Amino acid sequence: MVNKLSTSLLAACFAAAVLLALTAPAVLAGDPDMLQDICVADYKSLQGPLRLNGFPCKRPENVTANDFFSNVLATPGNTGNAVGSAVTSANVEKLPGLNTLGVSVSRIDYAPWGVNPLHVHPRATEVIFVLQGSLDVGFVTTANRLYARTVCAGEVFVFPRGLVHYQRNNGGGPAAVLSAFDSQLPGTQPVAEALFGASPPVPTDVLARSFQIDGGLVEAIKSKFPPK
Repeated sequence: MVNKLSTSLLAACFAAAVLLALTAPAVLAGDPDMLQDICVADYKSLQGPLRLNGFPCKRPENVTANDFFSNVLATPGNTGNAVGSAVTSANVEKLPGLNTLGVSVSRIDYAPWGVNPLHVHPRATEVIFVLQGSLDVGFVTTANRLYARTVCAGEVFVFPRGLVHYQRNNGGGPAAVLSAFDSQLPGTQPVAEALFGASPPVPTDVLARSFQIDGGLVEAIKSKFPPK
């Protein structure tokens, strides 16, 4: 079971996933290069008027080892939802020591036959390492070509930056992966929610013409994605 995976296994898989992200050339990184050894995110600064592309740095004397530590990935996510999956992220918003380092990692848990629905990461390439189970995965290029295959425990698959992709547990037991990103905050934009759950809403006639369906069906789909 996912919740019985040893801490040592998670640590080893985490290291492997992050190493895969770090092996990409610096010129391809999703974030700009850092200009100092560390720049731990100072969340309190966001309460003031200053706004940056990222986070300001804590003063060095206020930095501790805990700024570089998190146990957020140790607990499986709750997959009891409509899609049967849960994403737990360790990005700069959860782990301040990642600020300016250009990497982050997430854990994705899947119920039997659960799906991580179609989505994009606008700021990062994603590399998944399968911890448990077997998944059908794929991404679609700008030429509308689907690249898809099955990946099993111990295997790796890459989703290029900005392309629509998905994962689906293809078995009757739980599955889990670790995802490494070449960005401290890769961003996630679910396709269905972006189109049918935007606020203010995308006009119904625009969606109807885009999908070549009638407006009543668009409204029915919108009802399943109330704006957050």
